[in-house]
Amino acid sequence: MAAEDITHHIVAIEAVHCPIPEFDLPGPHTRAVHRWTDPADLHSRIKDATIIVTTTTRLTAETLSAEVTPKLRLIVIMATGTDCVDIAAASARGIIVCNCPGCNIDSVSQHAIGLYFAVRRKFVELHNATVAVPADLALDTEWKTNGSLLSRVRAPDGQAPLLCSDETLCIIGYGSLGKRIEAMAKGLGMNVIIAERKGVAPRAGRILFEDGLKKSTVVVLCLPRSAETLNMISTAEFQIMSPHAVLVNVARGGIVDEQALVEALKRGAISGAATDVYATEPAGRGDSPLLSPEAAGLDLVLTPHLAWYSERTLQNLQASLKNTIEKWCVDYPLEHPGHI
Repeated sequence: MAAEDITHHIVAIEAVHCPIPEFDLPGPHTRAVHRWTDPADLHSRIKDATIIVTTTTRLTAETLSAEVTPKLRLIVIMATGTDCVDIAAASARGIIVCNCPGCNIDSVSQHAIGLYFAVRRKFVELHNATVAVPADLALDTEWKTNGSLLSRVRAPDGQAPLLCSDETLCIIGYGSLGKRIEAMAKGLGMNVIIAERKGVAPRAGRILFEDGLKKSTVVVLCLPRSAETLNMISTAEFQIMSPHAVLVNVARGGIVDEQALVEALKRGAISGAATDVYATEPAGRGDSPLLSPEAAGLDLVLTPHLAWYSERTLQNLQASLKNTIEKWCVDYPLEHPGHI
């Protein structure tokens, strides 16, 4: 390999999420930062990349082929998950795939608890009802006219909302995020149980997946999306959950069957739900039943995959990305025999 060819070309294909830091590398390198990459532009932008930085943009087996990315050696995902990359295709070519674990634990755990309160206390519905202008402008607001809006915060069976001390929160996915949510929930006075994943025998301190759903009034999902967890919560699972249950998903889209969730909320199988993630992202009209007219009026709180977003997370992501790339370039320089 000629000396002039020993150059890293780092391509960040979606810097919209987090600023990309400068890198202190031992040899020459170039750096191309794109705020967002349309699928039609992806292959042309990464054809000369030795390192790709992504967050949610999918890198398929075709993209990771030697014909499309002949020089590619490293992929760094500025996120906790790795589901946006075809790991098998990368491994087959010896391409290393790294992520940034643990960078967003504080932000996502706090967002999860916020979603719980928003659903249980129906913050969005109460806000809208408080400020709504009646169709008949001769009337005053609903609160002023009726004297109270407490009927809007009742559960489907007419009962008042539960307090934290009356809740049993079930965590599915007991990694760093699950453990942080457990600590926060216990601090609020909740009873916390840990359920195994579906089809897995419970280890010490955990209970069966189905038992967790039956015994809880709050279910929080914190596990990765995979072939085993796809549509893990669907019609059968909603049927065994408590009608007082609140479902919170801060894991990945696709773990919850979105159409089944809408139907469960409509028939009162569960009390409410909140999600920060969707099977198709970014989600627009027609992409998700959760955004359809069918879901209007349900106790459903939606946020646009921003549970991770905080100043601390951005700092953590930049530090993790910088450290990963700089260390890898020192340990595996391009003139390394395995890269020729």
